[in-house]
Amino acid sequence: MFGLGPTELVIILVIALVIFGPSRLPKVGQSVGQALRAFRDSTSSIEEEVKKGLDDSGSTDESKK
Repeated sequence: MFGLGPTELVIILVIALVIFGPSRLPKVGQSVGQALRAFRDSTSSIEEEVKKGLDDSGSTDESKK
């Protein structure tokens, strides 16, 4: 997970707790999770489109031979 060990994750959590406070931390975590999920979904859909485009262009090149 991003090359972070348990010590680094604890440090990040403590810093986030100090910055956002305990009352806002769950909401911030939820927002970050939703943003990461949306980013991951969009990158996977882009990868699928690129692969499909490469497969389509590869099949037309083979038919020209």
